[in-house]
Amino acid sequence: MNPLLAQLLSKGRFRLSVGILLLVVAFAVLGPMLDTRNPLFAVGGRYDPPSANAILGTDVIGNDVFLQLMHGLGTSLKIGLIAGLVATAIGVLIGTLAGFLGGVVDEILMGLTNVVITIPTIVILILLSVALESRTLVSLALIIGVTSWPWTARAIRAQTASLRVREHVDVARLSGAGTFSIILWEILPYMFSYIFMAFVLQLASAILSEAALSLLGLGPDNTISLGKMLQFAIQGEAIRTGAYWAFLPPTLLLTVISFALLLLQSSLDEVFNPRLRRA
Repeated sequence: MNPLLAQLLSKGRFRLSVGILLLVVAFAVLGPMLDTRNPLFAVGGRYDPPSANAILGTDVIGNDVFLQLMHGLGTSLKIGLIAGLVATAIGVLIGTLAGFLGGVVDEILMGLTNVVITIPTIVILILLSVALESRTLVSLALIIGVTSWPWTARAIRAQTASLRVREHVDVARLSGAGTFSIILWEILPYMFSYIFMAFVLQLASAILSEAALSLLGLGPDNTISLGKMLQFAIQGEAIRTGAYWAFLPPTLLLTVISFALLLLQSSLDEVFNPRLRRA
């Protein structure tokens, strides 16, 4: 077994985070398969407390909170996954080209990155979401993804600038390899662990961004998500009326997911970061 992989598996934080995430994914995938009812179909009255009919009670319009939690979790995870992949891909592309090519290309790409960073992301998200005629799961995920890449690009640029002066890259140049061949085979493989850690952070950020947009009434249309559950709870004054079962489950689930992803990133960083590994 690879020494780094063995060290990673020995970390209690890594095992805990992976275990939590597997349970979350299983709940999101298997839940709707076992209970195929429409989560937007009323099964009771306004804020019915937990009972045998609805084990987590009902929301402001009588929907089953537990059923919404299963379906809403799946929606939030899908949005986070798509947005995380898009943001990571854009960040890696821009950061790698800037760090490897340097010169004018570096200045232009990093100048663009710095401009995007100075604009508050939530403002861009709100403006783009309002401009959409229909906010589907995919369109919302793409909006979050294309506004979340700058920090990844800056980090990848620094890593690439360090790798391009390594001996194996010089050997590839002398052998006649082209720019994109060197990037693909001599640069990116050495940054895989770093790219994966960036994706984990992008995934956590995207899930929370969806929740923030949904709280503002800009969530995906005709479906349920963890953010929209919170929106319904706030609009229905669940906190004031004491209907804790309407807002507490999605809040706790968002907290658990964020905690597990940040714990996963921390354990990966401790193993793959040479300075932390030596310490």
